[in-house]
Amino acid sequence: MSRLLVFEIGTEEVPSSALYGALGDLRVSAEEELRAARLEYGSVRALGTPRRLALIVEDLAERQADRVEKSKGPSAKAAFDSEGHPTKAAEGFARGKGVAVIDLVVEEDVTGDYVYAIVERLGKPASDVMPELLAGLAAGIEWPKSMRWGSGDARFSRPVRWLLALFGGDVLPVRFAGLTAGRVTYGHRFLAPDPIEVPSAEEYPLAMERGRVVLDQEERARLIDEGIRAQAGQCSAVAVVPEKTFAEVVNLVEWPTVAVGSFDPGFLRLPREVLETAMESHQRYFPLEREGVLLANFVVVHNGDPDRTEAIVAGHERVIRARLADAAFFYDEDLAVSAEDRVSKLGGIVFQERLGTLAEKVERVEALTAALASQASAGAEDTAVARRAAHLAKTDLVSHVVVEFPTLQGVMGRYHALSSGEDPQVAAAIPEHYQPRFAGDALPASVAGKLVSVADKLDTMAGIFGIGLAPTGSADPYALRRGALGILGIIVDGGLRLRLADAIAAALDGYRAVLPDLDREGLGAQVRDFVLARFDGMLRERGHAYDTVAAVLAVGGDDPADAAARCEALTPFRGQEAIADLAVAFTRARNLAQRDLGVEADVDLMAAEELGLAEALAAAEGVVNEALAAIRYRDALAEYASLRGPIDEFFDKVLVMDPSAELRTNRLRLLNRFVELFERFGDFGRLEG
Repeated sequence: MSRLLVFEIGTEEVPSSALYGALGDLRVSAEEELRAARLEYGSVRALGTPRRLALIVEDLAERQADRVEKSKGPSAKAAFDSEGHPTKAAEGFARGKGVAVIDLVVEEDVTGDYVYAIVERLGKPASDVMPELLAGLAAGIEWPKSMRWGSGDARFSRPVRWLLALFGGDVLPVRFAGLTAGRVTYGHRFLAPDPIEVPSAEEYPLAMERGRVVLDQEERARLIDEGIRAQAGQCSAVAVVPEKTFAEVVNLVEWPTVAVGSFDPGFLRLPREVLETAMESHQRYFPLEREGVLLANFVVVHNGDPDRTEAIVAGHERVIRARLADAAFFYDEDLAVSAEDRVSKLGGIVFQERLGTLAEKVERVEALTAALASQASAGAEDTAVARRAAHLAKTDLVSHVVVEFPTLQGVMGRYHALSSGEDPQVAAAIPEHYQPRFAGDALPASVAGKLVSVADKLDTMAGIFGIGLAPTGSADPYALRRGALGILGIIVDGGLRLRLADAIAAALDGYRAVLPDLDREGLGAQVRDFVLARFDGMLRERGHAYDTVAAVLAVGGDDPADAAARCEALTPFRGQEAIADLAVAFTRARNLAQRDLGVEADVDLMAAEELGLAEALAAAEGVVNEALAAIRYRDALAEYASLRGPIDEFFDKVLVMDPSAELRTNRLRLLNRFVELFERFGDFGRLEG
């Protein structure tokens, strides 16, 4: 027999983003705990609104499954004497397992005869097991931030106000947070504030409907999406609906109503980014646009009485009017100050207490940008644009708009630069230098943006490593891992050809005055290893086997773009049998090779098999060198594969470690030549087949 289980935790309003994680955590934990408790079930769902988390288990068994425990004891010889009487060993084992000695059984396994205790554990009723299990689930939910309230010790995201636990028509007395579960729930805070008694778990959905609560977050999302589209359609417009904002709104309401509000069209003179940020990030409104142009309207999803929507929208219009009026004031104030005049104000902002001010960082980034431009062979115009962009890149951090809307850093810098008469290319590079901000974000489009972005990230990395605050474990307060991936993305995918060692050395040069005792060589290697560790992960995520990556990075990691191209060539080539055999031959050759002997072998001392390998190497060297220079790595690999026959013949027929010192040295030099040719591409010895 089975029944429906409903367990509801009623709370004060839980933060939207935290609710998603909690519901997922609750569902997974419930499935694990039910399996551990030997309780069969049909399905588990975790649903929720700002005021409740509900666990719904379909077809939950009324009893635990019975369990037979079989425990191995001492050997039969130790358990029984020669006359078959139980020894103290047998008696102690039986007593420990709660069985009579007479019930012990003897079974044979590969090591001999042993006694076993077989105990049948009868399953308990689910109604006896579930109260403690559910209380544990509630206590075990992981929250980004939790709190205590009143005099209790329970911790939760927000204070827990009621518990409901029904197994069919029966109440499960779950105790948590100083409360004991019953059959009473509460609906919408304003639309159905009175207690609602729920006769059985099967009637819980009806109780939610009477309480004006859409419990299923997916259903709320569907209703909200349909409402937004309908309201936008009535305005002959399209709603701007960022995924993050939409997801947040879904968990801010229990009974969603969608409506349209408006604001003074005069505010449309503000940059679109300012309007969207004020509406989306601060108020969770969705702007409306027509043919790509914002309208003086917005969509609002409210949680109030649908019959009072007009008054509710009027309230939202008053709020957005005040918010946009502040934004307009800040924007106008900012435009009254030139971008150059803001540079001096950066001296009042500390970048890092041991690394100086933001003004000092800007000076370093500007110099580093020029150094990177030279290393990347950037043109004179791109270099000049990049240096000017680096000079102005952080100036909007002291602007009123960015203080009010921090997410607009870089964006406002562009507008300030344009209003100050700066070159549009300089202005465009300012927001680009923050890119990529996250995995999957766009890379800077311009050469100047790429240069400043790498310089800014590399300067931060060099400084933070220089003061001994490199990331440890999951702690990365300066987002250096993300910065390293951004640098690699710009180099590999953005086409900015840089060598890591040179770029890192240039970044460390900027700290000579701030950190005069810096071990530049040792620290440079540390930073390079940190970046290469991220590069290793990046290449694996792109589908390259770990040993392919290891083989390439062993000899070519300093040029990330080139290393990525080599992996792209080697990965499909790995399927050929010749490469696997060559990897074995390479490892054997490298183990025998003695680099100090050089590669110049005397052909007059060679037997036929040695001459065959020497001639094959001579022919391959020209092809490989030309292919590597032209970045035709598949051609190079094909030429390497052609050496399989000669190297196999060599090892089959030639005794490398000949008793004759002259012959042995000559053969080792030939192997040195073979190894040296292969290592121009990678360490083939790391390939594992």
